[in-house]
Formats: sequence, structure tokens, C-alpha cells
Amino acid sequence: MDTMTLWNISPWGFAALAAATLLVGFSKTSVSGANTVSLAVFAAVLPARESVGVLLPVLIAGDVLAVLTYRRHAHWPTLWRLFPAVAVGVVLGTLFLMWADDGVVRVSIGLTLLLMTGLTVWRTRRAGRADDPDAVVTRAGRIKARSYGVLGGFTTMVANAGGPVMSMYLLSAGFRKFGFLGTSAFFFLIVNVAKVPFSVGLGLIDTKALLLDAALVLFVIPGALLGRWAVDRINQRLFEQLVIAATVLGALQLLLR
Repeated sequence: MDTMTLWNISPWGFAALAAATLLVGFSKTSVSGANTVSLAVFAAVLPARESVGVLLPVLIAGDVLAVLTYRRHAHWPTLWRLFPAVAVGVVLGTLFLMWADDGVVRVSIGLTLLLMTGLTVWRTRRAGRADDPDAVVTRAGRIKARSYGVLGGFTTMVANAGGPVMSMYLLSAGFRKFGFLGTSAFFFLIVNVAKVPFSVGLGLIDTKALLLDAALVLFVIPGALLGRWAVDRINQRLFEQLVIAATVLGALQLLLR
């Protein structure tokens, strides 16, 4: 029995998952948070709850490529401030997933996407009023980091949708392009790897999920290479507008399904 039959996926469904996987690679090395579209695609093609577990190894593969590309640009004081709060958010998200069924997770993902889209719009409007990245060590900076950390940990555990939260935080903290990409690369690699035991314990990652991941993961590589090529050339404003539109459509599709 092949993977498509095991998951009852049509050729068009697999093509959609492959395109979404390519977008994961692109977002990890170019526009962080764009993979909210991938989240909507995975949750539409696969059962919503299981899609969270299938997508996680794909995201980790993209994180590894992003770290290899931008490893010299990470801002570690920011990361150390975020991790304890993120751990709290991940635990809260795990408790939520322990009782949530497929329908609840699907609606939660849809609502999360709409929330993240609103936050992304707000983020882009505030981008010109950024702080200094080193302000994370101040009292106000610590409170801000903890607030975003808990929200990011919860959304990334429940729906793999922490990207827009962290994107908003990093941009509002004053990070420029490469510092932003390097810091977010290490952040998501560490957080996503830490989520694996929780996901295995919840039954989200199993042999069936890993077989589908094995068929998809190679599509991350061309996406990452395309993202690295595009990062110096892409019209950021237009791309974010397209991502916002696609994310809203994906979220509505999940909520009306």
C-alpha cells in the first residue's frame, strides 16, 4: 500500500501538499510566516488534527536549512528571553490538544489563522516604529517577550502557526532582514524539535505520518533555495498582501468546511 492510498489522498491532493511543502522551504529562508498558507493546505487535504503532526517534520527540515543559511545572524539575548515563556505556551497547547477532536482543531486552526492575519496586518503598519533589539533586556522588553512567547508557544503547538506571532515580535523589536531571519531560524528549529516528544505522545506523529513526510520533505529544498535567491529581490509588501489574502481564504475554507 503506497502513501497516497494509506492517507486516501488524490493526486491533486498530493500535488497541493507538495506545493505547500515547497512554500515551507521558501518561507523559512525568505518571508517568515508565509507558511500559514501551508498550514491551511495541510489541514484541508488531511484530517485537521493529524495535519499538525505531519507538518511538523516538514517544518523542522525547513528550519535546518534556514539555520544553515543564516546561522551567523541570530540574536541570542532575544532567544533566551523567549524560550521560558514559549515552553509555557507549548504545555498549554498540549493540554488543549489532549481533549480537542478533529472538528475543534479544524475550527481552532481557522480562527488562529484569522487572528494571525490580523496580527500580521497590524505588524506591517507598525514596522516603521521599531525598537532596538537589545531593548529585550529591559523590564518592558522582558514583559513583551514573555507575552509573545506564551502566545507563540501555544499557537505553534496547536496549529504550527507561531510564525506570524514571532514575525510581529521580531519586527516590532527592531530586527532587520538578516537578523530577523537568523533569530527566527534558530527559534523555530529549537521550538519545533522540542515539540516532537509532545506530538508523539499525543499520537500526532506516527509511522503513517512519517511515511507521508518522507514523500514530501524533498520539496522543502527547492523552496528554500528559491527563498534565498528571492530574499534580496522580492517585493515584500506585495508578497505579504498576497499571503494575507491566501491565508484568509484558507481560514474561511476550514471554518466553512
